[in-house]
Amino acid sequence: MSFDIDLALQRGERTITCRFSAAAGITALVGPSGAGKSSVLEAISGLLRPVAGRIVVSGTVLYDSSSGVDLPPERRACGMVFQDLRLFPHRRVRDNLLYGFKLAAPERRFLSLDEAATFLDIAPLLGRRPRTLSGGEAQRVAIGRALLSGPRFLLMDEPLTALDDARREAIITVIERIRSELGLPILLVSHDRADVARLADQVVELRT
Repeated sequence: MSFDIDLALQRGERTITCRFSAAAGITALVGPSGAGKSSVLEAISGLLRPVAGRIVVSGTVLYDSSSGVDLPPERRACGMVFQDLRLFPHRRVRDNLLYGFKLAAPERRFLSLDEAATFLDIAPLLGRRPRTLSGGEAQRVAIGRALLSGPRFLLMDEPLTALDDARREAIITVIERIRSELGLPILLVSHDRADVARLADQVVELRT
């Protein structure tokens, strides 16, 4: 699995450019606030349309402005973990997880609900609502929803932000296990250099 990214994005009056190639493993996007790290993830996922460029993941063209290719998000086989998590507050944890599962084409599913709950140690949380979860619990549920969508790769926007040390360590362990046990490549946005040094196989720096 590889990423080949060459993008130009428009955010207000500012144009963000990003070009990199990365192999499998964990690739960290770093840079100052406002550099466009989250925007790059949104473009790769299909939630933000670039003004020009090309997005290729493992040989599959997801977007190419020159040839008119622009796959919709549901066809990109991407698992997205947002910085604000975006769990459905009116749905219990089980239904949040199943939302991801129902989005996945059957041939792409590689985890069942029970397997994901065991992998992430969230089985005791299935009957609860998001508002009752700690930050670390909610983050694991968001990761579980992404994994159950049958992704070929994961995009994670600041997955360690606002967690205390114990919960931070737990999520770092989850991310490492996703890389080593599930073999999913991860593109991860972080502002913390220590986290990047520990997790990332490759680092891409964006500048303002």
